[in-house]
Amino acid sequence: MDQSLTQHIESKAGVCGGRPCVVGTRIRMQDIHVWHNRQGLSPDEIVSRLPQLSMADVYAALAYYWDHRDEIDRQMREETAFVEAMKQKHPSPLNQKLAAQHASNDRWSTPAITGKAVKLPVPLL
Repeated sequence: MDQSLTQHIESKAGVCGGRPCVVGTRIRMQDIHVWHNRQGLSPDEIVSRLPQLSMADVYAALAYYWDHRDEIDRQMREETAFVEAMKQKHPSPLNQKLAAQHASNDRWSTPAITGKAVKLPVPLL
């Protein structure tokens, strides 16, 4: 790795699963990439939101991402697939409760205006 990048980027087995991070932080290269390239934050905005970062850290992270794009994109896809698999395997009790509550509320909600008469259920009192 370029010496100027090693001043800002490190990978340690016990930190963030060995993913490259900004030195002294747990902020991954992929996080900075997402904030900048997918969410549209400028480097100035990233530094203002995370004052522990310098502008050099952000630009080094972006340079690292573009130099290792395929690897980092693959890691991001793997993480997303893992999270989705865990959601399927272990559904959230809160989401289940909210879905049940939403379904019961739908029975009594006003339907969208469609131009057709709709008969609403009458609650038993």
